[in-house]
Amino acid sequence: MALMDIRNWKISGIAAAVPRNVIENSDYSVLSALEKKLLIKTTGIERKHVAEKNQTTSDLCEVAANKLLDRLSWNREDIDLIVFVSQSPDYYLPATAIILQNKLNLSSNCLAFDVGLGCSGYVYGLSIVASMISAGHLKKALLLVGDVSSSTVSLFDKSTYPLFGDAGTATAIEFSENSSGQFNMMSDGGGFETIIIRDGGIRNKVSKESFDLKEIGEGISRRDLDLELDGLEVYSFSVSKVPPLIKVLLKETNTMPEDYHYFVMHQANRLMNETIRKKLKFTKEQSPYSLKDYGNTSSASIPLTICSELSGKVETENQKVLLCGFGVGLSWGAVTLNLDKITCLPIIEV
Repeated sequence: MALMDIRNWKISGIAAAVPRNVIENSDYSVLSALEKKLLIKTTGIERKHVAEKNQTTSDLCEVAANKLLDRLSWNREDIDLIVFVSQSPDYYLPATAIILQNKLNLSSNCLAFDVGLGCSGYVYGLSIVASMISAGHLKKALLLVGDVSSSTVSLFDKSTYPLFGDAGTATAIEFSENSSGQFNMMSDGGGFETIIIRDGGIRNKVSKESFDLKEIGEGISRRDLDLELDGLEVYSFSVSKVPPLIKVLLKETNTMPEDYHYFVMHQANRLMNETIRKKLKFTKEQSPYSLKDYGNTSSASIPLTICSELSGKVETENQKVLLCGFGVGLSWGAVTLNLDKITCLPIIEV
C-alpha cells in the first residue's frame, strides 16, 4: 500500500463553486412517490446543482480559484503549479489545466497538467501537489478539482440521475515548514467496470450506436456514452475496503478516531458513508455531510463539504482532519492533516 509522510506543505485556502440551477429529487418523474421517499432516505440527497448546457467543470473551478486568490491576496506571478483533477475536462486535448493557467492570468513559468480521477481525486491531487512542493523549489500551487457529472448521466436512469450534482473547487497550497500530511492510497483496476462510461475513449470510439438509448431494466435506460454504475458492487467495495485503509493510516500515525475534529468522506450516499463511519467508530458530530443540498459531486465532494459545513471552524481554529475519497477506478485514499485557520469561502453559486 502507498503510505507517504509528505512534509513542508499546507492548505492555505479552499473555495467551491456550484451552478445556480437546482433540481429537486422530489420532482424526478421516473420514480414513484414511494421510490422518491426511499431514495432520499437512503442516499440523503434531496437536491443537486446542475450545470447549464455550456457550463463546464473548468468554468466552476475558474470562478472558485479567482475568488480564493483575491481573498488570499496571492500574487498570481508567484503560483508555480496548477493541477486540474477531473473526469469531465473541456477537451480530449489540450489539458484543461493549461487553459486555466491562461484564464487565471498565471505566469507561463507555471507548471500545469491534468489528472483523470473521480471520487478519490481530491486526496490523490493533494498527494501530487504536496509531493512536488516538498521535493523542490515550488512555493505556491492551485489544486482545481471537480466534475460536471450531469453531462454523462441519463435522465432515464434512476440508478444514477438522482445522485450526481456538479461542482468545481479550488485549493490553495503552499510551502510551509513543520507542516505535513500522512497519506494512504490504493487502487484495484480489476473493478474498472463497476463505474464506467463505455464509449468515447480510444478503446470504444464514438459511433452511431453510441447514441442509442438502451433499456437495461425498469427505470434504467441509457446510452453507451452515459455513466453506468453497479450500486451493489460500489457499496460492497466501499464498506469492505475503506475501513481497513483508514485503520492502517491510524496505526501508522499513532492516532485514534477521537484524536480528529472531523472525518470528511467523499459524499457517495448516506447509507454507505454511515456504514463506514460506524465501522471506524467516528461519531456523527465528526462526520459532516453536504449530500442533502449538493448530492454526490464526485472529486469535488470533500472540499465542497469543508466549505459547506466546516468553514466557520477551519477559519477560526486549528482542526485536525482525516479526509477520505473512494470510488471510480476502483481507487481509494485517505490523508490526515491540519486545517489551521485557513481561508474557507462560503459556497459560490454561478
